[in-house]
Amino acid sequence: MSSKNIRLIDGFEHIPYNPEVFPEAEMVLRAKAFYLQANKRRSVRSFSDKPVKKEVLIDIIKTAGTAPSGANKQPWTFCLVSNTEIKKQIRKAAEKEEYESYHNRMSDSWLDDLKPMGTDWHKPFIERAPWLIVVFRKIYDLENDGSKANNYYVTESVGLACGMLLLALHNAGLSALTHTPSPMNFLSTILNRPDNEKPFLLIPVGYADEGTFVPNIQRKDFGEICQIYD
Repeated sequence: MSSKNIRLIDGFEHIPYNPEVFPEAEMVLRAKAFYLQANKRRSVRSFSDKPVKKEVLIDIIKTAGTAPSGANKQPWTFCLVSNTEIKKQIRKAAEKEEYESYHNRMSDSWLDDLKPMGTDWHKPFIERAPWLIVVFRKIYDLENDGSKANNYYVTESVGLACGMLLLALHNAGLSALTHTPSPMNFLSTILNRPDNEKPFLLIPVGYADEGTFVPNIQRKDFGEICQIYD
């Protein structure tokens, strides 16, 4: 980029912002089409073992990395796992925690709320899905001298990135599940992550198995999720 296109503001470089702008009629169509596509997204627990090209997932994770974050700290790490032995270790550890949760930790009301989802402590999809994306939130960064650098709005920032990740997966024709075994510290141990990273989500990714059924969930009506002040 030419230096003529760079402006210094308070001593920091800024560049021109040139977003795509569409005619109003096209904007309406694009917004409707994107909603209709996104509304087809579902969490999937039955995966095919059909392989998925790593290059596809790399670009999808790059998309997640474009999410906004507090002070642009980008406080996330995405671990992309296809290694069979690592997936086996993760499944074993996840099922151990899930068994304990389903039998001793979850309240009766929580278990009742989960019944329509058809879930239990068995998690075979962790091994069957061709890829796992394990998302970590970086509670602080480390400078070259080993000192800590603050990150801001870490949970919110990583949540935004994960939302973009899920939509990018869906846009590419892939299925995913947001899995949150609790506690998740075993992911840090298995993947040998540093102390400044804490597990956030375990996301199996791949193609839905042939003949997969998903719960017939209903989205809340628009009036239940939005209030308009005009």
